[in-house]
Amino acid sequence: MSLPRLFIGLGIFFLAVGLLWPWLMKLGLGRLPGDIVIERGNARFYFPLTTSIIISLVLSLLLWLLRK
Repeated sequence: MSLPRLFIGLGIFFLAVGLLWPWLMKLGLGRLPGDIVIERGNARFYFPLTTSIIISLVLSLLLWLLRK
């Protein structure tokens, strides 16, 4: 795959995610059990572990289906 095609594909992907963001947040992504949130004073550390695993599995499945 050429580099310009890759950048165009990534741009389209990020545009779609940005447009669908309000509906994706209603699904609860980012607030799942297993997502790590540590708050101390004015500092907040957030690591979406479970959300990352779910997104990785979905993307892996989609890419696997597209290759067949």
